[in-house]
Amino acid sequence: MGTRITVDPVTRIEGHLRIDCEVDGGKITKAWSSGQMWRGVELILLGRDPRDAWTITQRICGVCTTVHAIASVRAVENALQMEVPLNAQYIRNLIILAHAVHDHIVHFYHLSALDWVDVTSALKADPDKTAGLAESLSSWSGNGKQQMRAVKDRLAGFVNGGQLGIFTNGYWGHPAMKLSPEVNLMAVSHYLQALEIQRKANKIVSILGSKTPHIQNLAVGGVANALATDSPSVLTVERLLAVKTWIDELADFVKNVYLIDVAAIGAFYADWTKYGAGVTNYLSVPDIPLDTKGTQFALPGGFISGGDLASFKPIKTFNDEYWRKGVEESVKHSWYKYDAAGPLHPYKGETKPNYTDFKENEKYSWLKSPTFYGKVAQVGPLARVVNMLAAGHEPTKKYATLALDTVSALAKTKVGLSAMHSTIGRHAARAISCAVQVDMLADQWSLLVNNIAKGDVTTFNKPVFPKGEQMGVGYHEAPRGVLSHWVVIGDGKIKNYQCVVPSTWNACPRNEKDEPGPYEASLIGNPMANPELPLEVLRTIHSFDPCIACAIHVTDKDGGDTFTVTAK
Repeated sequence: MGTRITVDPVTRIEGHLRIDCEVDGGKITKAWSSGQMWRGVELILLGRDPRDAWTITQRICGVCTTVHAIASVRAVENALQMEVPLNAQYIRNLIILAHAVHDHIVHFYHLSALDWVDVTSALKADPDKTAGLAESLSSWSGNGKQQMRAVKDRLAGFVNGGQLGIFTNGYWGHPAMKLSPEVNLMAVSHYLQALEIQRKANKIVSILGSKTPHIQNLAVGGVANALATDSPSVLTVERLLAVKTWIDELADFVKNVYLIDVAAIGAFYADWTKYGAGVTNYLSVPDIPLDTKGTQFALPGGFISGGDLASFKPIKTFNDEYWRKGVEESVKHSWYKYDAAGPLHPYKGETKPNYTDFKENEKYSWLKSPTFYGKVAQVGPLARVVNMLAAGHEPTKKYATLALDTVSALAKTKVGLSAMHSTIGRHAARAISCAVQVDMLADQWSLLVNNIAKGDVTTFNKPVFPKGEQMGVGYHEAPRGVLSHWVVIGDGKIKNYQCVVPSTWNACPRNEKDEPGPYEASLIGNPMANPELPLEVLRTIHSFDPCIACAIHVTDKDGGDTFTVTAK
């Protein structure tokens, strides 16, 4: 009988996630992933105007905000078979891509890098040697001796003052930490620089979406941005030029710092390419629509079975029947109950809580268990990258080759695509995806500016709700993977609404066939140096970038006030 450990809550994520593991012989032999919060946003939406759904679903999370807004308006537009003006598509695409770049930078540096970087070890580093190492890897302007000396002095000030601040409670000195002091100091320096850089992406979202988090410019049928070349109160050329400046600054950091840092850590932790593969059925959806009907996309999507790129089957349009018919959700091991037996398609989905306490062989999570044609699927940057490679997407090929070649050079051994099916591979895929997206950001900016230059300033088509019932699904390839909102509309009101979110796909409990979900499967076989300090659990779980808040929303069934705010 092995040792049982519980990590509750897993930190440096959004929301409350519990991971239980059995450890035997220094390895994890069994795992359970439990979402510890209930999402009832679907109940809040019943009976409401479908045009309001995007503003409500956006409040599912304070991190994954724009993504729910996008998926929601797309769901209603799909139900009504609406076209969206090109300018609206481009503006939405810019918001989507800026949000994704922001999310990826923050995830690597501020939510997961500390699983690999020993901050206190950086105090032993020679800052001049660190600068030499950093400058040998890239041309980033922040890699000089002066910057590295300043970071070491700043870090020493934290430690000597007894206040590590943002670096408190790390697994410093853990036997699984293996970077040199100089590499650790380089990573800490880039951690601090990333805090400033990520703001650039948020500024883009704020300019285009009116605010962030929780953008205000969307509407079923387009966006609320008025376009003009001469009015200071709308989206002007001057503001668009500011956006372009920030895009260029983001591109510099992503390509010359983020992509290089991930490759360096991958090379130093090459043994972690052997751990964390788990489920290798990969699901992604196409995104960045280039036409008004959602039939042409800049980024392809599809499904790969068993990690075999030759099995790739594309998902082509917003109306793709292959996608629409493939999704189901089971609650066999979830704290819900269905009136019918077996899994349900989201159009028929039910949200009926049935809490029974944690019972590892029965119900143990608030997350449902989605499947695609009966198969467990991993979603997220790794799924996105392998599907785009299988589709022959040239920008993805370019950055995947660059990343793997950099890892190979640093590790002094050839590292191929098979290494991507791993914990460290998910980080590499996220960096590759981010590099593709930051280039796409510049492309979409050019398309918008050129379209305005032609005299097209249309941003909205008015929706019309006919009598009877309409059903629609809106999907979006969000930073954490496939997000879909499914709506059933009856006489202009919402009859049913279901959100199937990325962390539901990845963090789900066992399904109808008792097969483990991606988190659970990815932990099996992982090493565990010290069950009292479960760093290795965090490494693999953080590589997915969990957002369990997307699995919760609460409501007072009696309609009472939750709280009252008064201004004085």
